[in-house]
Amino acid sequence: MPSPAPSPSRDRATPLLFTPLRIRDLTLENRVVVAPMHQYAAVDGFPTDWHIQNYGRYAAGGFGLVIVESTKVDPRGCGTVGDLGIWDDAFVPALKRIADVITLAGSVPAIQLGHSGRKARTARPWEGGRPLKRSDVPQVSDAWWDRWELVAPSAIPADPASPTPRALTTQEMYDLADMWGHAARRAAQAGFKCVEIHGAHGFFIHETLSPLANHRTDEFGRDRHHFTRLVATRVRQNFPSHLPVFCRLSVDDDAGWSPDDSSRLASELKHLGVDVIDCSGGGMTSRPVSSAPVGYGYQVPYAEKLRRETGIMTMAVGVIVECQQAERILQEGKADLIALAREALYNPTWPMDAARKMGLNGFSTVPPAYGWWLSKRAQVLPSLVTSTAGTGVPPSGGGKGEVEGKVAESGRSGQSGVSDRSRNTKL
Repeated sequence: MPSPAPSPSRDRATPLLFTPLRIRDLTLENRVVVAPMHQYAAVDGFPTDWHIQNYGRYAAGGFGLVIVESTKVDPRGCGTVGDLGIWDDAFVPALKRIADVITLAGSVPAIQLGHSGRKARTARPWEGGRPLKRSDVPQVSDAWWDRWELVAPSAIPADPASPTPRALTTQEMYDLADMWGHAARRAAQAGFKCVEIHGAHGFFIHETLSPLANHRTDEFGRDRHHFTRLVATRVRQNFPSHLPVFCRLSVDDDAGWSPDDSSRLASELKHLGVDVIDCSGGGMTSRPVSSAPVGYGYQVPYAEKLRRETGIMTMAVGVIVECQQAERILQEGKADLIALAREALYNPTWPMDAARKMGLNGFSTVPPAYGWWLSKRAQVLPSLVTSTAGTGVPPSGGGKGEVEGKVAESGRSGQSGVSDRSRNTKL
């Protein structure tokens, strides 16, 4: 199938990274996205002040889209005691606080909808990540523990050290797909402008796709794409038609699910109204994926393949750290969006920093409470070299070759191309 149509005509001086992108009726000011990252900080499924500051800082840092971590559509799907929940209408007002603060700072709020399946009910990763026993979580009520049942498509443990989950019945599979639809409705009510279906990393949806984890004999086993298509249908039916739906896939898990399988599924999802595939990998086993050794841009080929073969928009993720690397991925047609995860943790104002390094007025990517002061400093000290200057840039965006160049931010006041966030924020 043909690749997506090229972007509309634009100012050639403006990097693609900072060119607005329209998906359905939603326009992103730039193509830099905060990938969903678990914080494990919720209490009884409800967000805390930690979530407000965490997502607010990314929005204020200039990211075009901020995706809230995997938020569970079913209490049984909580990976830890700190997972966010959206399985009840009671969560909507608290989640709205997150969406509101992202919007207030001039970004677009999105949320990932997930279920951990057989990988649920574990300790936080920095607490060992082991399967939990009742005695490990005395702070959890008996009622909470009793409903935190370990369920999966098949009664197969995630690994030899993990407990065996209960396989859902056929009707329960349909009921669970409906829960994704209800979650999408609640996400819209909370003010999120985009939802992402979590179909990767060995969690429930990925388990239904995997020949390793799905040994069912009903329609969900005879056609392992069936559950994912059903979830996509339910989400699309319940989320506003003018707003986009993303889906994250482990494009290759090195355990029976291949990039060709992902390409076929992506084509099906596109016809069901999914707009963007977030292209990750692995998670079905603990070993690294052999097709993508970890390095700069190591998962970019997944995004390139699905974009080229299906025509669907894709988002690249995986050790993308430098602006020239990100720009090259876009310029070479390998992806439509760039997602940062740990690099965003390292530098939550990455888009502002990247815009400055690319000769743009990066201070207009952030709210005026930041941008005005930084602009004044640049005017007073035009030769200032900031603490984030001088870093290595992978030459191809795909993790090959020598690190090239040294990028110095020298207080340039370039005026071309980048959106002025100060026009769109109430701060």
